[in-house]
Amino acid sequence: MLFSSLVFIMIFLPVVFFGSRILRKNKYVNVFLLIASLLFYAWGEPVYVFLMLASILVNYFAGLLLDKNRKYGKTILVLDIIFNLGLLGFFKYASFGSLVVIRYLHLPFNPLMISLPIGISFFTFQIMSYIIDLYRGRFPVQKNIINLALYISFFPQLIAGPIVRYEDINAQLEGRTFTLEKSVEGLRRFVLGLGKKVIIANTVAECCDRIYAYDPQTMSAPVIWIASILYTLQIYYDFSGYSDMAIGLGKMFGFDFLENFNYPYMSKSIGEFWRRWHISLGTWFREYLYIPLGGNRKGKVRTYINLMIVFFLTGFWHGAGFTFIFWGLYHGFFSIIERLGFSKVLKKCPPLAWIYTFFVVNLGWVFFRVPGLGNAFRIVKVMFTPGLQRWYSVGEMITHRCMITAILGILGCGILQLIPAKVPAVRKAVSNPVVQYVWCAAVFLISIMLLASNTYNPFIYFRF
Repeated sequence: MLFSSLVFIMIFLPVVFFGSRILRKNKYVNVFLLIASLLFYAWGEPVYVFLMLASILVNYFAGLLLDKNRKYGKTILVLDIIFNLGLLGFFKYASFGSLVVIRYLHLPFNPLMISLPIGISFFTFQIMSYIIDLYRGRFPVQKNIINLALYISFFPQLIAGPIVRYEDINAQLEGRTFTLEKSVEGLRRFVLGLGKKVIIANTVAECCDRIYAYDPQTMSAPVIWIASILYTLQIYYDFSGYSDMAIGLGKMFGFDFLENFNYPYMSKSIGEFWRRWHISLGTWFREYLYIPLGGNRKGKVRTYINLMIVFFLTGFWHGAGFTFIFWGLYHGFFSIIERLGFSKVLKKCPPLAWIYTFFVVNLGWVFFRVPGLGNAFRIVKVMFTPGLQRWYSVGEMITHRCMITAILGILGCGILQLIPAKVPAVRKAVSNPVVQYVWCAAVFLISIMLLASNTYNPFIYFRF
């Protein structure tokens, strides 16, 4: 079930919200929210809800076992991680692995065809963070299986994050309080995220997907460049909008999730970009992979190796394909270049640093978007051969509505947000509650009208 669907907005959310308010006590609300979350997941994945339940049970008992047998804690931790990664590996990478082996060895077999359970990458990482931090002694074991199951399956962050660490939420599972102000703030955040997704992401996605569906050899270089920028906007507004909705929903039910995006396209280096983009994933890899590998404590060469390992797995986490691996290593390469001294050059000229960063990120999204490395390189080739005549021009492929939305999207990536900080009158106006309510009402009405008219409504991160 998509957050940006009328079924969720008009039926599921009101029923769950008012139901939780009627129950009031957290121990009853947690049971209710767990049931609602399982129904939410079963709406799109009725079979795989049992897989998630099995994963919850195994990790629950692994936690209890680890807590009672600290002498064998490391063995229990390793076995549990193998279990979790085994599930993730089988469902997410078995099809890709079998295809590679069959093609490489020219075997007369068909590759495995295993459907990907929605959100498995996200809830698996959450489960692993719980068991790893429990082993590290950061909190006591969770003996209430309802609370642990709710932490793992809570519907706002279940299928696309943000990846919530247990230590950031364990106190809220039992001790959170409901306030009208927090619910209103959560509703406002949800509506703004809905607007990002429905009004901006869906609009630019329609033109972007139409262009990428054609043979790149028939497109002019400007069309391909615009398509790459449209996708750059689409993935940001799609994913950050979903994160905003998840954070807002969390507040509506009394939970505080950490931020997941901080205007990443305003970055002036690739390193800064990854501190602003998908913050929860970057934090997870830093805490549970980069630092345990040695981080930057074992010399420069080892640091660069650790970085490439992290970026390789970051790419592979996003999808089972060579394009994702290349995309991860591509970002790792530029991160190392900056560490080798290029960051000092960037600091001397902020405008040039921003252009460089946006160019690198935008070009990288081509490999993220296009299936097949060969296809991606063919598109990049067209982008850098502008003199050749093609069949389709910008005017034929890009609608006026899409262009206007894209311009507004570019301004909304952090440029407009700078104005209130520098102009007191604007800051006072936008902080006025009446202005905020009117703005949210307008965004909500436009979003509902677009959804009611069966607008184009894809969601990128479902496949991760």
